[in-house]
Amino acid sequence: MAKSFILILGGVRSGKSGFAQSMAAKLGRKVLFVATGQPLDEEMASRIEEHKRMRPKNWRTLEIDVKVGQKLKGQIGDAEVVLLDCLALLVSNVIQNPSLPLSLRAERSNLLALRAGSMKNLEKIDSTEAEKLVMDEIDELIECINRHQGIFIVVSNEVGLGLVPENKLGRVYRDLLGKANQFLAQHADEVYFMASGIPVKIKG
Repeated sequence: MAKSFILILGGVRSGKSGFAQSMAAKLGRKVLFVATGQPLDEEMASRIEEHKRMRPKNWRTLEIDVKVGQKLKGQIGDAEVVLLDCLALLVSNVIQNPSLPLSLRAERSNLLALRAGSMKNLEKIDSTEAEKLVMDEIDELIECINRHQGIFIVVSNEVGLGLVPENKLGRVYRDLLGKANQFLAQHADEVYFMASGIPVKIKG
């Protein structure tokens, strides 16, 4: 099996996860699914359960919220395909990580506030430190991808097509995810963009 890195981008409900899973199933028998989602509220918990039902039962799953590149060391095993879904949640986890000092992160409760449309406490984030944390995470992920001798698929949200967020946390998140997407796209062998369930190959 040829070594390859594939990036799949798309908006919410664009069909990117389904496309990624279909691709992974075709490319290898032994698939490792890396899930970055956290059940911070009932809606997210429901989405995670839906994604679990969609995955083949014979796939191995690791749930990793941050430090993906580091934590995958020694855990990929004999997987022919590694599928990470998704980068958008990984970036959110990094800037919401409760183990970080308050000066380096947004408060964990801000994610729930952001979803609820609240403006309360959404300005408490150091954008410079957040960028360093996110890019360190992406650098470690790239190192992990380079070490893997099989196929590595990453799913992420395209965030450059919507309105400018009205609060600082939203804008910082959008900017950092966009930068991470660009960086990964530069390293990817193939890049796909999903629209209404239809994949369009834009690189490779």
